[in-house]
Amino acid sequence: MSGVRRALLVVGDVVTDVVARHRTPLAPATDTAAEIRTLPGGAGANAACWAVRSGGGEVRLLGRVGTDAADWHERALRAAGVRPLLVRDAGAATATVIALVDASAERTFLTDGGAALRLSPADWSPGLLDGVARLHLSGYLFFAGPSREAARRALRDAGRTGVPVSVDPASAGFLRALGTDGFLTAVAGAEVLLPNADEARALTGHAEPDRAAAELSRRFPLVVVTLGAAGALVAEDGAVIARVVAPPVRPVDSTGAGDAFTGAFLAARLAGADPVKAAEAGCRAGAEAVTVVGGRPPVPPVDGS
Repeated sequence: MSGVRRALLVVGDVVTDVVARHRTPLAPATDTAAEIRTLPGGAGANAACWAVRSGGGEVRLLGRVGTDAADWHERALRAAGVRPLLVRDAGAATATVIALVDASAERTFLTDGGAALRLSPADWSPGLLDGVARLHLSGYLFFAGPSREAARRALRDAGRTGVPVSVDPASAGFLRALGTDGFLTAVAGAEVLLPNADEARALTGHAEPDRAAAELSRRFPLVVVTLGAAGALVAEDGAVIARVVAPPVRPVDSTGAGDAFTGAFLAARLAGADPVKAAEAGCRAGAEAVTVVGGRPPVPPVDGS
C-alpha cells in the first residue's frame, strides 16, 4: 500500500429513501395522510456523510447503483463532501427503501435491495485501500451472495495490509433470516462491531444489551452497542467498560440515527479518540440525526433524480 493512510473507505449501500411521516396510525385498505419526501440514503452512504460532517477528513464510498438514479446520488454524495466510487448497474434499479415514520419518530422499513446487493467481487480491488486508514463495511452487504463475497474480500485484503475494519450488522430481521452463525463467520476478522440493541440480541440470544455486548466483545476486539435515546455501551475483552449517555432531544425521524453514530464514531477514531470518546461523538451525531428528516446531515438541496 502506497502513500500516507488518512482516509476512511466505506463499502456499502446507496439507497433512494422514500420517507413517509404519518401522525396517525396506518389505516388498512384506505388512505392515511402523510408527509412524503424522496431523499438520498443507505446505511453505508449515510455513515459516510456523517463521517464528513463530524470532521472525518477524506471519506470515500464504494457502492453499486442503478443507472436510473446514479447521477443524482453522485451529486448528493459530492455535496456532502464524500468522494463517490459508484459502480453503475444497467441491470437493476437503485436500492429503494420506504420508511414509514410514526408520530413517535419510530420507523418501519420496506426494503428493495436492488443494485446495492449486486456489488460483486469484480467491483473490489485491493488498490482501493491505498491511503485508507480505516475500512467500514455496511452489514447489508452480507445478506446477499455476491455482495457478501465482495465484503469478505475487502475484509481479507484490509487484514493483510493492517487496515482496521468495522462492521455494522444493519438489520435484526435480516440477521435472523441469514442466521447469526453465518453472519458472525462472514465478519470474522473485523476489529469493531457496531450493532444496535436489537441486533446485539439477535446475534447472542441475550435480552439484556449489557450481556450481549460483553459476549460479542469476546469475538471482536471492540464492540459498541447503540441504545437509541439511552446512549451506547462500549465493551472490550468480555466486559462492558463504559455506558455513554446521549444528549436529550425532541425526535422528528429516527431514520439514519445509527448511521450517524457510526460515521461520527469512525471520524473520531480516525482523529485519535479512544473508544469511549468516539462513542460520545457518535451519540451527539445520533441525537442530531433524529431532529431532521431522512438519514443524512443537512446539505444544500440537490436537483431531483
